[in-house]
Amino acid sequence: MIAMNDFKREPESLIQAQMSAVERVMRSGWWILGQEVKSFEEEWSGFSGISHTVGVGNGMDALEIGLRALGIGAGDEVITTSMTAFATVLSILRAGALPVLADIDPDTAILSLESAARCISAKTRAVMVVHLYGQSAHLEKFNFFCQEHGIYLIEDCAQAHGAYSKGCPVGTAGVFSGWSFYPTKNLGAIGDAGALSTMNPEIALKARQLRNYGQSVRYHHPSQGLNSRLDELQAAILRERLKLLGQWNLRRREIAHALAAGIKSSYVYILPFPKEANSHVHHLFVVTTPHREALATHLKEKGIETLIHYPVPVHHQEPSKALRLDPKGLPRTEKHAQECLSLPCNPFLTDEEIEIVIDAVNGFNG
Repeated sequence: MIAMNDFKREPESLIQAQMSAVERVMRSGWWILGQEVKSFEEEWSGFSGISHTVGVGNGMDALEIGLRALGIGAGDEVITTSMTAFATVLSILRAGALPVLADIDPDTAILSLESAARCISAKTRAVMVVHLYGQSAHLEKFNFFCQEHGIYLIEDCAQAHGAYSKGCPVGTAGVFSGWSFYPTKNLGAIGDAGALSTMNPEIALKARQLRNYGQSVRYHHPSQGLNSRLDELQAAILRERLKLLGQWNLRRREIAHALAAGIKSSYVYILPFPKEANSHVHHLFVVTTPHREALATHLKEKGIETLIHYPVPVHHQEPSKALRLDPKGLPRTEKHAQECLSLPCNPFLTDEEIEIVIDAVNGFNG
């Protein structure tokens, strides 16, 4: 089976480096908020070009903590997309604010600025843009839009580790960015892990308090926080995996371009690539087709795994059905959710397997 993700293919050298990192933690005698977390925070800041990184338990917590640090909560609205993992919207709900769901751009499936503009109200405090599938949103335009309306720009970078927008790393344009290091991400831990990054030292300080029960110094809690601490083991493992992220992203890009060049099926539409190659790190390779179920079955029979990201948009989830939407509705989101299909694009695919995927897609007859 050609898998979407195949962790067993990771190089032996990485496995041994991670085992050494685990032993380093075990022998240190310090397992929560120690040197490994501090070092990873510094190394991630260096890699992503952001001044401050705060390691937390997962990507959703990173977004919630950032919202709380900004004082966004009850009565406030945050505009975002319905074509995303539910964690994006759940972070807003958990902070006590109200998500407002806008439509997507059909070529990228990323939040549409035009649709977001229709969602603005007197209660709007922020726009949370998701760099979906590994492609950067047009941050220059979103930043200008938010400045024009006097609201915050927040970046959900859970799928875009190492992507750029007009030469600037994702995560550097918004007031803060949330990162997920879930195992399947371009940079993944071996369990749950996340981080908040920001250029603002006050937000970073507040986030450090909020991740640790709202504690400023030991036993002093000036605010109601969470228990959301990146642990030493995951931090140590992420430090080793970060050394390979650039190499993995390059391989993902090679695979994505090979798939796009090779797939000629008239039944399949490939989302266009950005002009700047480094604007996309190809966390996922997504096609659309009105024959999705038949194509997925065909590929499974050929030994190729596929997944759907995401078959049920957020506004169709039970906790979200009362949320405010773009007054013109979300027709592009609806269509994309019905037709999108993710093909394997993990960095451990061989050239032979890439050709097998291409031939299988091209051999589909609808």
